[in-house]
Amino acid sequence: MLTLTESAKDAVRDMVSESPAPDGGGLRIAAEPGDGGQASLSLSLAAGPVAGDEVVDEDGTRVFLEPAAASLLDDKVLDARRHEDHLHFTLEEQAGSGGD
Repeated sequence: MLTLTESAKDAVRDMVSESPAPDGGGLRIAAEPGDGGQASLSLSLAAGPVAGDEVVDEDGTRVFLEPAAASLLDDKVLDARRHEDHLHFTLEEQAGSGGD
């Protein structure tokens, strides 16, 4: 299951608190078909999960994963870094999840 770094939790909490999303809102990640069969991920703020979404709740920080995105991100860690006036989200492999 996707996990979040402390930096990502802080970033998502800040984004949700600054949005009109009600309590229980979070970041939604969806996979969309891309060029050459590669999926691209889209991020958006959401008031709650859509039917079928997997919900990741870490310390009150909620991320909603569309089913295809949940499958793609099952062994990933979401991180966030502030860069001037915006955020960069990155995905990394979870420790111990590759090359066995």
